[in-house]
Amino acid sequence: MKAMFERRTTKQIHVGSIPVGGGSPITVQSMTTTKTADVEGTLQQIYALAAAGCDIVRCTCNEQEAAEGLAQIVPRSPLPIIADIHHQYKMALAAMEAGVAGLRLNPGNIRKPEHIKAVATEARDRKIPIRIGVNGGSLDPSLYEKHGGLTAAAMVESAMQEMAYFHEVDFDLMKISVKASNVPLMVEAYRMLSEQTDVPLHLGVTEAGPPPAGLVKATAGIAALLLEGIGDTIRYSLTADPVEEAIAGRTLLESLGLRERKNVDLIACPSCGRAEIDVIDVANRAMKAFADKKLPLQIAVMGCVVNGPGEAREADLGIAAGNKRGHLFVKGRNVAVVPESEMVEALVEWAEYINENGTEAAIARADTARAEREANKDRSAALQEKGDDANNANERIVEIRKVTGD
Repeated sequence: MKAMFERRTTKQIHVGSIPVGGGSPITVQSMTTTKTADVEGTLQQIYALAAAGCDIVRCTCNEQEAAEGLAQIVPRSPLPIIADIHHQYKMALAAMEAGVAGLRLNPGNIRKPEHIKAVATEARDRKIPIRIGVNGGSLDPSLYEKHGGLTAAAMVESAMQEMAYFHEVDFDLMKISVKASNVPLMVEAYRMLSEQTDVPLHLGVTEAGPPPAGLVKATAGIAALLLEGIGDTIRYSLTADPVEEAIAGRTLLESLGLRERKNVDLIACPSCGRAEIDVIDVANRAMKAFADKKLPLQIAVMGCVVNGPGEAREADLGIAAGNKRGHLFVKGRNVAVVPESEMVEALVEWAEYINENGTEAAIARADTARAEREANKDRSAALQEKGDDANNANERIVEIRKVTGD
């Protein structure tokens, strides 16, 4: 699936070997939660993030021990490392000495122009990109006062002011974020910023909180902007294992057609009176079974054979329950019947075959006539037992018409 909207044109920079902006694929970022001085623990988390689909990872560099840890982490990391710098500009210099692929500076924390320009000069000479990371929670007090509080205009001015310092020393390898925990404010700030610069933009809702609320909040802001063509790289800031951030980011981009599917996209019906299985249980077991398979397929789990194959006819593979059996279908075609207890295992086996040989080969190997005959038999039995109106909608419609007088 390809995105149905045009992306905003931006400059392109590289974070290590990963391109950002300029029409390159939107990247997923996350941040380690370990102490950076804990080299082995941090690397373990970075490898987990890479396996989850993360493209770029950020590590804090808040002390000398962290900088020294980065010197050992960088050459062993499967992902480009960005050093997160807070109040001490010398930590940025130390991180560059450690060999990081990028920096993140918060204008609200490092305010002295000479410090900002010293870092930018060194980054220019080393060709290391910097993210100007404006955060609504740490806005420069002078801008807060000037704009009468935290506003989109204040955040954008902070970013543009920092960029002006960079330009003074001829540094232009940058991207910008204007994050806030308030979604409408964040969206407004990015929209405003996108009209003033063609620098790549890093999207995120800061301090989104724990899932599921944090996922909803972050998706609301990030997706709204991506659908407008705004954004070149993203991060979910969740109060959770960072692997969940990477999975969420990857899933969002795949859902919007902005990245090729890397793993299974599992769809499932919401269940109804016809459902002959616990759809939630089967779907959850299927998700666990496919978690590490890296099969870029859409797979459907449907609760009954009445509407299941039709509703999920575009899925690469699906299964629908009927008469204590699972009816497998490929691109809407019935291909096999398996016992209910073997539904998930059958999905995995057929998915691996399709991934290697394609859907046409999968259909060709099946006894489709028998599978369709068995599916029709179970479909008829389900309709006979529960009827076309399993949720009694027709009776409800009669009562509604009595109330409304129609």
